[in-house]
Amino acid sequence: MSTKRALRIAALLVVLGVATVTLKDKLPDPDQIAATIASASPWWLVLAAVAELVSLRHFALQQRRLLAGFGVRMSVPRAVAVTFTRSAISFSLPAGSAVSAGFAFRQFRTAGATRRTAGAVAVLSSLLSGLALLLMYGAVVLVPHGGVTGTGHTLGLVLTLLAGATVVFGLDFLLFRGPLPPAPALDEEPAGRAPGGLVARARAAVARTVADLRRLPPRSWVVSLVHATVNWGLDFACLAATAAAFGIDVSVVALATVYLTVQLVRQVPISPGGIGVVEVALLAGLVSAGAPQGPAAAAMLVYRLLSCWIIIPLGALTYAVLRRRPAPEPSKAPRQPTPVA
Repeated sequence: MSTKRALRIAALLVVLGVATVTLKDKLPDPDQIAATIASASPWWLVLAAVAELVSLRHFALQQRRLLAGFGVRMSVPRAVAVTFTRSAISFSLPAGSAVSAGFAFRQFRTAGATRRTAGAVAVLSSLLSGLALLLMYGAVVLVPHGGVTGTGHTLGLVLTLLAGATVVFGLDFLLFRGPLPPAPALDEEPAGRAPGGLVARARAAVARTVADLRRLPPRSWVVSLVHATVNWGLDFACLAATAAAFGIDVSVVALATVYLTVQLVRQVPISPGGIGVVEVALLAGLVSAGAPQGPAAAAMLVYRLLSCWIIIPLGALTYAVLRRRPAPEPSKAPRQPTPVA
């Protein structure tokens, strides 16, 4: 075993140990948690699982739509497999986000994207996901503080989001059926490090991202933004359905505030996938919102199971499938001829 691999494993074990010690004093008695989980409504748990699966599908569709906007075709099953694999990488490895982005870049290249196009899709995907999260923050701020409560309202919220996701998927299919549009020409970047200092390179990267976004057909990035918003919304729906499964009766606005706060905490790269940190923040947030400690702990555990822990073995499975089944021959629309001066 290499020294680098051994250090990664040791770091992961340390993080898991810290998470265990941190959560030990915050969790109620294990018997109480087990009893609460056993009493959960199975239909709510099924609805939570469906919401999370559809959420991941829309993340895959977002990246697939960006690729198509640059004239690169990737099938839906392969896009979903890439999403599961990169999510598992992000959740399980130190510096998982960077490794996950590198994996996605290689998959985009395998699908036929140039280096510039693959990099543009990776950057624009992150940019649109961040913008979608900001839209959710804005929506929560604009909703009256009291919000709504009760499992009936939660059921309506989850079903509405699922119905909206179905409509978005249908619009995606109708708007983009048929041959791919001509790919906007992206000049390849010269090999090696860009000249200039850190500020100059940052400015060049921002200018390049803006230029790539302007070259992308408007409906491609608009639909991609909608997919990203649906992705976040359904992940929140998973948490809402999980809370309802354990009889947690708090306002939707309060629950959304807890969710968005946890997403902020998750961005701090303390541990892979925020393991340990997210659990503590989510449990504290649910209890602060008025949830009893036992149901809050059970909801936290089940939500993290559906949105993080179970994705790791599923991602390992999809990675094996991707390794065994190489991508088909790239199907790209012909580039428009570059005008000669």
